[in-house]
Amino acid sequence: MLIKNARIVTRDEVFTGTVRIENGTIRDLERGTTSAPEAEDWNGDYLLPGLIELHTDNLEKHLAPRPGVQWNTDAAFVIHDAQVAAAGITTVFDALVIGSRPGAEIRGRDVQTQCAQALSRFSGRDLLRAEHFLHLRCEIATADVVEVFESLCDHPLLRLASVMDHTPGQRQWHNRDQWRRFQERDGKWTDEQAATLLGELANDQQRFADAHRREIVARCAALGLPVASHDDTLVEHVEQAAAEGIVLAEFPTTRIAAEAAHAHGIATIMGAPNIVRGGSHSGNVSALELAKAELLDILSSDYVPSSLLTAAFELVDKAGWTLPRAIATVSAEPARTAGLHDRGMIAPGLRADFVRVTMLDTLPVPRATYRAGARIV
Repeated sequence: MLIKNARIVTRDEVFTGTVRIENGTIRDLERGTTSAPEAEDWNGDYLLPGLIELHTDNLEKHLAPRPGVQWNTDAAFVIHDAQVAAAGITTVFDALVIGSRPGAEIRGRDVQTQCAQALSRFSGRDLLRAEHFLHLRCEIATADVVEVFESLCDHPLLRLASVMDHTPGQRQWHNRDQWRRFQERDGKWTDEQAATLLGELANDQQRFADAHRREIVARCAALGLPVASHDDTLVEHVEQAAAEGIVLAEFPTTRIAAEAAHAHGIATIMGAPNIVRGGSHSGNVSALELAKAELLDILSSDYVPSSLLTAAFELVDKAGWTLPRAIATVSAEPARTAGLHDRGMIAPGLRADFVRVTMLDTLPVPRATYRAGARIV
């Protein structure tokens, strides 16, 4: 494949040029154009590295398209895959929550195990557009999280685990009133119901959280599996993560936590929807604030796949970043953190994962996505 008149975004610069792909690999980059008749003319559209997503909850939207509705797992996987590929994502870590809680059936053991099995089946038959890996999100304040981790830790596509505690009063939900408002979006509770649930969750947190975190981190160390922390709020949270050998701080909720992560050499990942919306939906620190303070390393689309590309371009307009630096937050940096050294940049010798993007005013619109040189959308 030969592409001409593309605005090529490398790790360090943007230039109009020509790209040659052979056998799924980027072979040559050249400035200027070519007269070769087989060249495909991109007419000034951007040629970006395929986006790399380390943490997405997008599958859950298709597993439960409406409150009380649970969808077929295989069918949900198919549309989730198509949606991320159409957003320009060529490598995706499907974040499956393990650790069962009442009222959260799609995050229960049965559904999450079905999802892990579906991932194996689809990948084994090469039926997925993007390349999928497994990210186990371990809800440590639950009774069965260690048991479920043990049942899934030999999954062939497991590449990342994270330890998290969503107990009201902790981390992301340090404000219990905000937690209640968020949880009540599908139906109001009485004060008595809320108090009962808060008490049950606090009791589980006291019983399980510390011990289960230690067990999960130790098991990951034995497996050589990288671990992320989640929703660090205090400096003490980050110091604990650093002592545990954690490599990634997912969605720090305060600037002081992000500063501490950087001081300890821990990469930070923030939600792209936080950039696009102009702030956190749960009232935590703004991702744009962290970007301006040089405290943002990686973006995640979290619950909106299309936000990844949009947010990268908004870093240019709103934070004053260069485009190569902004695109690195959704390509080179997540690839480096995940140990994927064969992708993440437009460079000779790397896998030809790339996306064609045109601009509609200031909105980047993905027109085609390629994985290993083959068009997948």
